[in-house]
Amino acid sequence: MKLTRRTALKSLGATGLVGLGSFPMPALSQGAAAKTLKFVPQANLANFDPIWGTQYVVRNASALVWDTLYGVDANLMPQRQMVESEEVSGDGLTWTFKLRDGLKWHDGEKVTAKDCVASLARWTKRDSMGLLIGAVQQELTAVDDRTFKWVLSKPFPKMLLALAKNNTPCAFMMPARIAATDPFQQITEYVGSGPMKFAKGEWVPGAKAVFERFADYVPRAEPASWLAGGKRMYFDRIEWIIMPDAATASAALQNGEVDWWEIASTDLAPVLKKNKNIKLDIADPLGNIGSFRFNHLHPPFNNVKARLAVLTALSQEDYMRAVIGDDTNLWKTSASFFTPGTPLYTEAGGEILKGPRNIEAAKKLLAESGYKGEPITCVVAQDQPLLKPMGEVTADLLKKIGMTVDFVATDWGTVGARRAKKEPPGAAGGWHMFHTWHAGADCVTPASYVAIRGNGDKAWFGWPNIPTIETEVAAWFDAKTLDEEKAAIARLNKEAFANAVYAPTGFFQIYQAWRSNLDGVVKGPLPFFWDVKKA
Repeated sequence: MKLTRRTALKSLGATGLVGLGSFPMPALSQGAAAKTLKFVPQANLANFDPIWGTQYVVRNASALVWDTLYGVDANLMPQRQMVESEEVSGDGLTWTFKLRDGLKWHDGEKVTAKDCVASLARWTKRDSMGLLIGAVQQELTAVDDRTFKWVLSKPFPKMLLALAKNNTPCAFMMPARIAATDPFQQITEYVGSGPMKFAKGEWVPGAKAVFERFADYVPRAEPASWLAGGKRMYFDRIEWIIMPDAATASAALQNGEVDWWEIASTDLAPVLKKNKNIKLDIADPLGNIGSFRFNHLHPPFNNVKARLAVLTALSQEDYMRAVIGDDTNLWKTSASFFTPGTPLYTEAGGEILKGPRNIEAAKKLLAESGYKGEPITCVVAQDQPLLKPMGEVTADLLKKIGMTVDFVATDWGTVGARRAKKEPPGAAGGWHMFHTWHAGADCVTPASYVAIRGNGDKAWFGWPNIPTIETEVAAWFDAKTLDEEKAAIARLNKEAFANAVYAPTGFFQIYQAWRSNLDGVVKGPLPFFWDVKKA
């Protein structure tokens, strides 16, 4: 039998012979083990500022440490979280928020309205919906210790969704002294009011991150639902154990050395399904959309013909088989930027991704773009099992259409830092493209979909400046009926393809896996640790 990556993973995972290598785990007493959750996250926690960047792994950790004013529930509806009540004036211009009583920061200080004002001021500088609110803001001030008001020049009906949404960057609240940090610089102090405290002294990037229960956290009375409701913690300690190798993570889970694996390898799913001590399920029914992200600032991808050349040659099936495998129940091709199966889904303008791939047509477009053979810097995370194979497919694709590939194999933390650079690729340390994925929950509407925007310097990494996209985003926000929303989304999808804002590499679902003695694991776009306990 030919030994491939998939067969190697399956054989190693089946035997459980893969050791933990550089991840020694001392034995715990039975009582301590019951109060400690060992979790294998999707990636290394290389930085920890949920406003500065948009990496999901940072958002997931942040949801433990920092709380939000509102939280979106499993029905994608905003619910009160830190807020006790809100009032909006009849003209829709003044929002008044009152905080719950008894909220504390992890350092023991009381949460105040001034803290929230400072946090919102920082968030509105980085978030797509926050920028929209900031554009119509007249005043954001504290009224008293528990009350603050937001005065606008134009109504913003989706205010509560903006404050509740789960896509990055979420509107996490921080003490005013921390929130005063320049939004384009990372914070260095990690004090929140959420259910867990960050054990900074135990943080070893590349190895582990530790969270400890905050004894003074008072959950809401309502049942937990995604980021809403009562966040009741049954663990004194949550340890994130970084294991980029799938076979190692699988063996650790089967041996009981870890409790929960966020992204379980589809290659190893058959092995895990046979283990009576393991539960395996789809992590999120809304799935994910793979992304080939262009840098619109520098040649050749500042020319739309070069971007369209990639879409003309790109095969979503090639990407999905490389990332997920041959189980077509877990993936599909999709000529859309939006989440399949949701009310606004459309394939308008997506013809470029349908039908046979046309390499010759792609080469012609590339030549017309003015490309002269310069190296294309592809920054590819090798520690992300979803992204490494995407990068390999892309390197082959770009070579086929006549591009010279500068393949930068690195880690996800480095990708997160490098993609923020606007300097030219090459010696200046910039980039031409990187891969990521967007949670389906983020791609249901433009409200939380940062990757679809075309607002130039204020856009997501790659900084596309496409006014026609922004026109349709505004049309969706202004829509008064579902039919008007659908029409705006159809036009938006068409413009996004015509301008190749990015290249969708396919729709896919992934597994999560956990020990069968763990109760309370739910489906969703991020791991929700509240209500999870060991039987």
